[in-house]
Amino acid sequence: MPQASGNRPLALITGASSGIGAAFARAYAGRGHDVILVARRLDRLESLAAELQRDHAIVAQAIASDLSVWEAEKPILAALEGRAIDVLVNNAGFGVAEDFIAVPWARHRDGLMTMIVSACALTHAVLPGMVERGRGAVVNVGSMTSFSPGAAGHTLYPATKTFALRFSQSLDAELRTKGIKVTCVCPGFTRTEFAQVSGVAEQMASAPRLFWMTADQVVEAAIEGNIRGKVIVVPGWHNKIAALLLRYLPEPLVSAAIKAGSAKYRPES
Repeated sequence: MPQASGNRPLALITGASSGIGAAFARAYAGRGHDVILVARRLDRLESLAAELQRDHAIVAQAIASDLSVWEAEKPILAALEGRAIDVLVNNAGFGVAEDFIAVPWARHRDGLMTMIVSACALTHAVLPGMVERGRGAVVNVGSMTSFSPGAAGHTLYPATKTFALRFSQSLDAELRTKGIKVTCVCPGFTRTEFAQVSGVAEQMASAPRLFWMTADQVVEAAIEGNIRGKVIVVPGWHNKIAALLLRYLPEPLVSAAIKAGSAKYRPES
């Protein structure tokens, strides 16, 4: 087993058991980072950790954690045993496809805790060390919905992803001169387990293949954008065009288009 090295940077990645999170882990391990893998499914994390250590001769540590609980960051930080985090990727999250009142509040609360509260808590915990060292990176995973008006179904998801975008912009304004690079990556359709977890896999499968990207493509765009100091990264030319339209067309027109387009990704009541 490889030995931890003070010469290797350390990346902490949430939601690392699959999809975009696992792709971030592979990408940073491939760049010579030790990695801390955080998610609920320990068996998947341990399997990924073994793969990364075998393929990249780095140290990968799996930490099983439910980021939807209060002060979820505390056991994660305790497991770090004082090691400095050089890269934080706030990726963990999920969508709730049904109407707001059709879902128990606890499910909505879990999403807010995971995507906002725990992400902010981890960021707040690791930033002082980055500032002290004069270097570091934070990557927040947003979405194309970061730019869009809300629509029926997935009620809180656009709000949480807009938060990720604005949070990233504010952190960049505060920290750019201190050597910290902050990026919000805003992917569109990406081939991951997200659709299955959100209950809209069948609906999303009907989207044209032209609009889909792989998790690896999204992650490469995010990391390269972060290295270049880009605060907002929209992977894929088709998503870039869509983001421009969402941001600059009149909101009533955008809202009507979003309402019509999102209807097919909303389970019937």
